[in-house]
Amino acid sequence: MDSNSHLVIFLHGIGASGAQLMPLASSWRSGLSGARFAAPDAPFHHPRGHQWFAVDGSQLRPDRIQSVREAFDRTVSEIVEREGFGGAHDRIAFVGVSQGAIVGLDAVATGRWQIGALVSFAGLLPPTEISQKSRRTPVLLVHGEADRTIPSMASTMAAGQLKGAGFTVELDLLPGVGHTVSMDGAEKALRFLQKNLA
Repeated sequence: MDSNSHLVIFLHGIGASGAQLMPLASSWRSGLSGARFAAPDAPFHHPRGHQWFAVDGSQLRPDRIQSVREAFDRTVSEIVEREGFGGAHDRIAFVGVSQGAIVGLDAVATGRWQIGALVSFAGLLPPTEISQKSRRTPVLLVHGEADRTIPSMASTMAAGQLKGAGFTVELDLLPGVGHTVSMDGAEKALRFLQKNLA
């Protein structure tokens, strides 16, 4: 493994697949030279693809998220080991979208993953006790103000909770953007990763 390399792990949204986020990796490749990109499929089946946890009308049920932590950790650990980053978690970044952002935020907030950076697009922080273990992980929360699926207030609340626990957090609310990764949001995330994975 190149000592300057990094691993960016994309975490897709509900009903999607990892492959759907690889175009974002392609657009970032030149800006993150030497970085490797991985985009696993979530471990559970969904009628339209894959999911990290079942929703049934409520994204916020803490028991649902707690029950799938082991599956999330196993999925991510397999990638980390395969790519040779087992002893270099500080050179790993999670980039989550919607449900992927929820499980990524949960993984860091609970202290299970102490990584180099976390980007959340249109996510929320599940109700949980925030651990001090991962507070060195810088967090970027990007959210469209026109998001009708997960309101942008969710990221505003998450920013306050994480800052209160000692995390370094950037919050970017994008006017007119819905439940998606916009070009502007992707550019902001790339600059954040360039700064924090240097």
